[in-house]
Amino acid sequence: MDVPQVRHGFVDVDGVQVFYREAGPEDGLPVLLLHGFPSASHQYRRLMDALGTRYRMIAPDYPGFGHTEAPDDFVYSFDRLADVVEGFVQKIGIERFVWYAFDFGGPVGFRMATRHPEWIAGMIVQNANAYEEGLSELARKTIHAPAEDLGDLFTLPVTRSQYVGGTTDPAAVSPDGWTLDQHFLDLPGRKEAQLALALDYRNNVALYPEWQAWLREHRPPTLIVWGRNDVFFPEPGAHAYTRDVPEAEVHVFDTGHFALEEKLPEIAPLIADFLSRQADESPTVARGARRV
Repeated sequence: MDVPQVRHGFVDVDGVQVFYREAGPEDGLPVLLLHGFPSASHQYRRLMDALGTRYRMIAPDYPGFGHTEAPDDFVYSFDRLADVVEGFVQKIGIERFVWYAFDFGGPVGFRMATRHPEWIAGMIVQNANAYEEGLSELARKTIHAPAEDLGDLFTLPVTRSQYVGGTTDPAAVSPDGWTLDQHFLDLPGRKEAQLALALDYRNNVALYPEWQAWLREHRPPTLIVWGRNDVFFPEPGAHAYTRDVPEAEVHVFDTGHFALEEKLPEIAPLIADFLSRQADESPTVARGARRV
């Protein structure tokens, strides 16, 4: 069995040392993997193992997450996260790519897509919401909660629950993900960074109409894979995308928020098929000079 070699490194983006992991041939179809909360690029470790021999899979850590190191005066907002990921993309020299959006990856990715529509060759959406009906009552309550009510959001029980909640077989979900997430959350300054982002999340909801307009205008090739038992982003959020991208492929799985953790064997072949079609239809997508 072919096993991809995963490469790691840092890229300086305006004083932010962006950690990233990468697998696959440098002339392969670039796939930008945008992680969620409270995770980092390690959430894609198994997907990179599954598909990283065929496609150039690149997963950065945002400021405030994982191994990325941000200056003490960095201002945490989704606009700034998108700025940094945008700079990262420019630094590594990919000019057109498929992006995988999960959770926080949606707000980061849609900001980049509306700024640079020419970059987007396709999109994979996994429990990354862009529609009002995709917000549960718990999500709405959390988004509009005052700062003093959000402290429990960054504790181990909540971190673990995001992985195992809604799964059909919790024992199938490795504890490595939530254990590492909590390690990073407990680092100095990280909870303050996450609180700032939690309070900024309502600005993402305000941008939903703009993102939907972008989808209607550009109608990128779209694959949607969704855990239907997500307590934050329920199943209607998956089907809502077809209003603006009628050709989108939608696959819903009986699992929770971190759908890849339990359903990778079912989801990875769908992603591989989708990526193979994008590579066949856009053979020039991978032609980006590497400038790290």
